[in-house]
Amino acid sequence: MLQRGLHPSSESRRVVQGLLFISPWLIGFLIFAVYPIAASAFYSFTQYDVLTSPKFVGFANYAELLTRDETMRVVTQNTFWWVGIAVPLGVAVAFLLANFLNAEIWGRSAFRAIFFIPSIIPAVVATLVWQWVLNPQYGLIDGYLASLGLRIIPFLGSPLLSKPTLTLVHCWAQGSAIVIFLAALQDVPRTLYEAALVDGANAWHRFWRITVPLCTPAMLFLLVTGLIGGFQNFTFPWLLTQGGPARSTEFYSIYLYRNAFMYFKMGYASALAWLLFLLVVVVTVLVFRSSARWAYYGSSE
Repeated sequence: MLQRGLHPSSESRRVVQGLLFISPWLIGFLIFAVYPIAASAFYSFTQYDVLTSPKFVGFANYAELLTRDETMRVVTQNTFWWVGIAVPLGVAVAFLLANFLNAEIWGRSAFRAIFFIPSIIPAVVATLVWQWVLNPQYGLIDGYLASLGLRIIPFLGSPLLSKPTLTLVHCWAQGSAIVIFLAALQDVPRTLYEAALVDGANAWHRFWRITVPLCTPAMLFLLVTGLIGGFQNFTFPWLLTQGGPARSTEFYSIYLYRNAFMYFKMGYASALAWLLFLLVVVVTVLVFRSSARWAYYGSSE
């Protein structure tokens, strides 16, 4: 309904002016978001190597991914291992550290800054540090073990230890999650702890019955974002191991990257990307549906 006294042409002029005002953002959104999404959907049904014109092959890429690609099975197992173990473990570690940093301890502000630093360090810089720490020849850990005459540990050179080692690095870089949990802990009413003390509840009961339930919304948020990021896990595995040894850290995004930018199988890589998108949507919906059983949204007053 038009405002009183406003001519239709004036209203249309204002709409056009508004669209012109946001046109830089609209153009950027269409070019850098809408077009790549639509193009990848089209290329996923083609055989495309960038150098030649795409050849339509229907669902052949998806059929090969789901039935004939042996590497895809290994990649899927590695990715689900990461999503099922490393991501929840990272959330749990962040929650425990946040509780530690929320306590009345000496130098609490300094400790908070120290634990937050890994989340603001560029990934390349952090990788160089961990390469030095974990190097079997001159690394900090193995060098110390060798000086004691002990056997060195092949952290990144063993298929059995490579994923746990990357999980350790993942848990180390949980500074942002710690900050979110600290904010959630500040919202827990002190009166609940005081009432629990009066009722004779010990520290474990106060933690399990009060702290954990009231922090479950933050847990849900970090779990969902962690799962989405876990399915796209690329930076640390690629820089530290490049998918090795013996493909033990060949995660989904690394395999997608190889097909797109090393093998130039753009159509196949697009099919991988859309399959990943559908997988992330399904897992996210399942997590949200299950959250009704464990996420507490009651009033904290």
